[in-house]
Amino acid sequence: MAGYSGQSLPTKLGVKAGDRVILLGAPPDFADTLGTLPADVTLRHRASGRARIVLLFAARAADLTRRWPGATKAVADGGRLWICWPKQASGVATDITQHAVRAHGLDRGWVDFKIAAIDATWSGLAFARRESKG
Repeated sequence: MAGYSGQSLPTKLGVKAGDRVILLGAPPDFADTLGTLPADVTLRHRASGRARIVLLFAARAADLTRRWPGATKAVADGGRLWICWPKQASGVATDITQHAVRAHGLDRGWVDFKIAAIDATWSGLAFARRESKG
C-alpha cells in the first residue's frame, strides 16, 4: 500500500531482500497492508530471535511499556525499531501521541530518525540505538 510519499510501505519501513521482520501487536491483517515484500523476507509475530526491522504497535501507553523490552531485545545490531500508534483521526481509542512515543524512546537511549504514515489508522516513528561515544 502506497502512503503519502508514493513509496510502497516496505520501502518506507526500510525492508530489504532477505530481511527478517518482527511484528508485535500488529493488526490481524497487517501482512496484507504491507503488500508485496522484497524477496526472501520473513515475517514473525513474536519477539523470538533478532531482526533488522521490528514493528511494535501500541494503542495505549501500557501496550508500549509492556512490549518495549521484548521489542528492543529483538532489534539486531544496526536495525531499526518502528513504534506505531493510532492517528488521532483514526477513531481508535488511544492515550498515546507522537510526543509520548518519541519521549519513551529517547528516555531509554534510542534515537528517532524517521516518521511515516503506516496506513489510514497508524503512524510510525523509527528508532535506532544511540551510538556510544568513545
